[in-house]
Amino acid sequence: MTVSLPERILQHLEAKGKGDSLQLAEEWKEDVQKIVGAIKSLEALGNVISVEQYTKKLWELTSEGKAVAQNGSHEAVVFNAVPEDGISQPELMKVSPNAKVGFSKAMSAGWLVLDKSSGQPVVRRKVASIDDAVRTDLSALLLEGRDQMSEAQKVEYKKRKLLQEVVVKGFHLGKGPEFTLSVSKPETDLTPEMIAQGTWRNKQFKDYNLQALGAPPPCGHLHPLLKVRAEFRQIFLEMGFTEMPTNNYVESSFWNFDALFQPQQHPARDAHDTFFLSDPKESSNFPMEYLERVKKVHTEGGYGSQGYGYDWKIAEAQKNLLRTHSTAVSARMLHRLAKEGFQPVKYFSIDRVFRNETLDATHLAEFHQVEGVIADYNLGLGGLIGVLYEFFKKLGIEKLYFKPAYNPYTEPSMEIFSYHEGLKKWIEIGNSGMFRPEMLLPMGLPENVNIYGWGLSLERPTMIKYGINNIRDLVGPKVDLQMVHDSPICRLDKEDEPTETSAPPSSVEALQQEWEVIEDRLRRLEARVSDLRSRVGVAPQPKIDLTLFADPEKPPHSVLSLLSALGVKVDFHRHSTLRTVPSEQLEQDLAGRPDAEGRCVIVWAPVGAAVELVSSPVSAVRVKGEANVLRHLGRLLEASSAGVCCYERLPAELATQVDAWLDRDAASLVRTLDARLAKEQFLVGGRLTLADIFAVSVLSNSKVKLSANVERWYQKCVKLRLSVFK
Repeated sequence: MTVSLPERILQHLEAKGKGDSLQLAEEWKEDVQKIVGAIKSLEALGNVISVEQYTKKLWELTSEGKAVAQNGSHEAVVFNAVPEDGISQPELMKVSPNAKVGFSKAMSAGWLVLDKSSGQPVVRRKVASIDDAVRTDLSALLLEGRDQMSEAQKVEYKKRKLLQEVVVKGFHLGKGPEFTLSVSKPETDLTPEMIAQGTWRNKQFKDYNLQALGAPPPCGHLHPLLKVRAEFRQIFLEMGFTEMPTNNYVESSFWNFDALFQPQQHPARDAHDTFFLSDPKESSNFPMEYLERVKKVHTEGGYGSQGYGYDWKIAEAQKNLLRTHSTAVSARMLHRLAKEGFQPVKYFSIDRVFRNETLDATHLAEFHQVEGVIADYNLGLGGLIGVLYEFFKKLGIEKLYFKPAYNPYTEPSMEIFSYHEGLKKWIEIGNSGMFRPEMLLPMGLPENVNIYGWGLSLERPTMIKYGINNIRDLVGPKVDLQMVHDSPICRLDKEDEPTETSAPPSSVEALQQEWEVIEDRLRRLEARVSDLRSRVGVAPQPKIDLTLFADPEKPPHSVLSLLSALGVKVDFHRHSTLRTVPSEQLEQDLAGRPDAEGRCVIVWAPVGAAVELVSSPVSAVRVKGEANVLRHLGRLLEASSAGVCCYERLPAELATQVDAWLDRDAASLVRTLDARLAKEQFLVGGRLTLADIFAVSVLSNSKVKLSANVERWYQKCVKLRLSVFK
């Protein structure tokens, strides 16, 4: 009769009084896990045995270590492959997959030498024989179980991945208070037969754990895209938007392109950019009066536009496709709004669109588009920028950059960029603009109605939020389901609401008094300038009077450097709630000229990365954001030195280049300055611009050693600067 493992353990304890799970597994040639299972079953019987768990660390060979123990170390294999007359190094590298490691180790041990006397390097033996200590140590552990290595050797072999440390769990066993050799498995169920026959009285039942939790039922998990989508939708609803129906993935070219004033010969309407359908191939149900107006504005123009002047074909408009953007849905909704009678509205949609894109880390052929549309009377581009800042602020994205762009159905148009902390670069996250009259007026909307909209993908903000660098790790066959399971619920970062306890009342009152003084100064300056204008007829160059709010923990170096070009006297005010006092060296570098007429007050306050400037050449102007403050300071430079640094009157392309230079931080500017100036006299074009003034300010305040080329430019630019801003 076969004896079960639990019975064998009890018999062993009866004979020996104690036991060890690892020793029993070795003696009985049983799997350790089977021994552990038998011990657990005996534990379930109550106090039959006593169990004490312990752990110990052991060293064992890896698969590579076992190969070394049998065949020799990598360095020994390489040494043995070198003949008496030597061998070329490329040939030696072919003797084994680990020849490169073995050659390096053999050279370090002084076993081999590289002879270059014949012109071509030849590997020769430096010693006649070797002692393969690595194989000896590993063989002793593998074959005999004898550990003869020092701790330093173990660490070295572990680095070479020949040895690994494992933690083994075992159990010390002993007799319990209720020890017995005759054990019976407790019953888990009370059956009708037990009750009828009365056998339940002699049965032992397993205790019920009424505190145990049931096994959680398997369930699905929301994908990060759906979590971010829910947050997007909530933000739109909080801002008073109405959701548009987006259940038509298939759209006609008319609504997808023609209604949006996109010409029929536009490259986006080619098959390499758009997925066209073969069945059904065409649509035929169109509002014909509206279609005729669209046809006319394309071919002949109208509403102040000359149109495209081509032969518009309805066959092209009838082609069916997978919609390339959700703006096709917006076009349908705006046409219906005009037909039913216009009233101000705010629409949004979040759904799939399809484009014949080349797949890469940031592009997919199928993705989700988030679109917002606002229609009202007399809207302007400034309102659109304000809405975008507020919208993305609710998403926790405040590092925005707008770039002029072209769209057939919007003018002006702007691409929206955000800084991706994972990719460490600016990536495009959306597009925006004011809808063109050629699109809106054929619908029948009033002439004084303006509509602006913006669109962005759902995937890219999700990547930014969840730190995903490759979009193919978010959507597609390579998605890690564990990532979907573990991704936290989306809580897009919001700004903390200010509390009454954020600063002592005395500090608030002191800051309010300081602010009242500043406002009073601004009012007096405005009155003085207005009086001079009325008497002279032409306004004089304004006196520069600035107040800058900045955090000493995150000083805006680019702004502070550019202040020196203005030639202003700088005073400092420290808010009482400061956690970090600005360094004296920082304030000394910014002090400016004591005799200067212009004045700037830098208010050090715990405002984080935000930078806010209050400027009053004529009336109070508030500017927030480092790049925007830089541009405003540039305009003040022009006003104080007309005709020299004429940024506002530069060509659009050159002004855009200046913007790009102003947006770069000081460290990046210094690193790239030498290579850029090797080709051009100035940073941008052939004339002095704000980029040059900014560069001079940075270099004059830095400890960077300049090359001869940069030094020549620097001296020339300094002379120009001194002549302009003396």
